[in-house]
Amino acid sequence: MNQRGFYTPAGAWVGDLIPWQEDGVFHLFYLHETRRVPAEGMPWHHLVSDDLVEFHERGEAIASGGPDATDLNIYTGSIVRDDAGVHHAFYTGQNPARTGADGRPLQLVQHATSSDGLRTWRRHPEHTFGATAGYETGDWRDPFVFRDHDAGLWRMLVTARHADGPERRRGVIAQCVSHDLSTWEPAEPFWDPRRYIAHECPEVFEWNGWWYLVYSEFSEAFTTRYRMARSLHGPWTTPAHDTIDGRAYYAAKSAARDGRRFFFGWIASREGSTDDGPWQWAGTLSVLEATQRADGTLAFHPTAELRETFGTTAATLPAGTVLRAPDGYTDLLTTTDAPDEVRLVARFDVAEGTTECGVLLRASADGDEGYALRLEPRRGRLVLDRWPRRTTGTEQWQISGDVPYAVELERPCTLAPGEHVLDVVLAGELLVATLDDATVLSTRVHDHTTGRLGVFVGEGALTILEFAAHSRGDHPRTTATQGDLRAAVTA
Repeated sequence: MNQRGFYTPAGAWVGDLIPWQEDGVFHLFYLHETRRVPAEGMPWHHLVSDDLVEFHERGEAIASGGPDATDLNIYTGSIVRDDAGVHHAFYTGQNPARTGADGRPLQLVQHATSSDGLRTWRRHPEHTFGATAGYETGDWRDPFVFRDHDAGLWRMLVTARHADGPERRRGVIAQCVSHDLSTWEPAEPFWDPRRYIAHECPEVFEWNGWWYLVYSEFSEAFTTRYRMARSLHGPWTTPAHDTIDGRAYYAAKSAARDGRRFFFGWIASREGSTDDGPWQWAGTLSVLEATQRADGTLAFHPTAELRETFGTTAATLPAGTVLRAPDGYTDLLTTTDAPDEVRLVARFDVAEGTTECGVLLRASADGDEGYALRLEPRRGRLVLDRWPRRTTGTEQWQISGDVPYAVELERPCTLAPGEHVLDVVLAGELLVATLDDATVLSTRVHDHTTGRLGVFVGEGALTILEFAAHSRGDHPRTTATQGDLRAAVTA
């Protein structure tokens, strides 16, 4: 796979990202997961990018502390810069050999600083601290530090769990405060909904008068969510569609540049590289951009920079074509297979009362096998389906026909009659589908590697307004910071 717009390190995977933007350059620290057995210590690695298309690996940023250290594993955290220009990294330190009062490996907040522009880091073990009173010692991670100018102090949000209460609903975002980034005092919980096992990788940011709280959870769903408020102190409200993406896109955290807000997460890999393989922790870096609506809610879509890497028209279906199946199913496919890396823009006018419609991806010539991105207006959802589904035996009925789509690959959306656009990026085994530049479904697709593109409708009608597939084109890097970035990468 061409890695433009995505990133997987050689021989490893991208875990949780810690984004930092400075002078137009995105510095993306990430948990470098090798999956080696026996397990080795987890370090932070460092990527840089100025265009969110080409990512340059700087290598190890903060190394594992070693088998005897509290930070054998260096997990998620955050970056800030103080008034003197010194960068501070706050991160989670963990060592399975060091257990706490709850019998689980201790999770500790640890501190390192850089005085040379994020190139090298000096640890400050004297600043290490664990869970404060009332919280479990094995859940004290993902410190997110930011400056509260109104209060004149620094705030740290911490993924934590209450020491008592229902097991599945102890999750809380704890809070500490500091005036010097060295000494931290406990404060009241930042957000305490008594819901979910934990609220991982929390962050808050302000945007045009709205405050946003972002976190990832793995109770009812394995996904990244957001909440909204008019004040840093809440109350936090839940938008109608509160998820950034689906099951396969996790631990997204954001950074801003030039008034735009970008989310950096990873598309999970699957065990065995098959569509039925269990999801694994870590995967491939993928970037989404948020758009702020008038009511403050957020819409999500891939960046224009990624879409522009697909510049050559590879296949089309005629605009004005009407597909009608009032009590059945019909489809229309391209006459040739699509490229391995392709962007499909499909714009439809969906008739009122339509049960289902969408696009076919890597489909057989008769449209019966392959992947389907299906819009279901009556259920208000976008799903990924495939055929054949998993078989459970040799008999005709021994298929997963009782599973109406790929498990966990469902996105709630608004599907009123009328015009809708599905914009789909297929890059090797990666799939990022976007409905109406607002609802994203990212995943991996393994079992069908080639095939045609198409459109279908079931029990209804649609008119094709646009259906064009674009292959990867040349993408010369012409940004103003190109030379500076290259120098930074090689320094």
